[in-house]
Amino acid sequence: MKKFWITILLLGVSGILAVVFCNESISRYSKDRLYDSVDEIPHRHATVVLGTSPIGRSGGPNLYFINRIEACTDLYNAGKTDRIIVSGDNSVKEYNEPEAMRQALIEKGIPAEVIFLDYAGFRTLDSVVRAKEVFGQSQFIIISQKFHNERAVFLAGKKGIDAIGYNAAGVDAYYGFLTSVREKFARCKVFIDLIIGKDPHFLGAPVNIG
Repeated sequence: MKKFWITILLLGVSGILAVVFCNESISRYSKDRLYDSVDEIPHRHATVVLGTSPIGRSGGPNLYFINRIEACTDLYNAGKTDRIIVSGDNSVKEYNEPEAMRQALIEKGIPAEVIFLDYAGFRTLDSVVRAKEVFGQSQFIIISQKFHNERAVFLAGKKGIDAIGYNAAGVDAYYGFLTSVREKFARCKVFIDLIIGKDPHFLGAPVNIG
């Protein structure tokens, strides 16, 4: 019985160390590739907005969604990007993150013709790799909250993509608690996906965004 509990303890400690290693590695890699100021971020032809539901868990507006739309609007209006790829989940007819983002950006005054929809951005990995393989962009800006941008930029770098991140405004600790916990483990999965050579669910025909 003693050996059993020692084994459990060692596994627990190993798991904690793995989580810490994955999180610190991703944060350290992305540190100099993220921007909070629209004035400081370099121009890139394309920007990828990572998807999330416009409706939050409570049934009200999703602050993550709202803040990403605001960030993208600011970036475009400042002349920092020319094309916008809204990448999200549209795995079922009734749920369409890219179209929701497109409509929100148009309402903010962004021209419809500069917005391109990626309906197969089911995961961060899919959105990042498809931006290169489908939309033909090897350099681009990623828009999401800082914690998400760190992971996305890290993934992009490991896939040979020159990506930088523009951080949308975050949320308070209470609102983002569950997301924060989930992110810790999502970063571990990044390393697993890289080790096994995980690819996007779908690629498809190239899309010319100009």
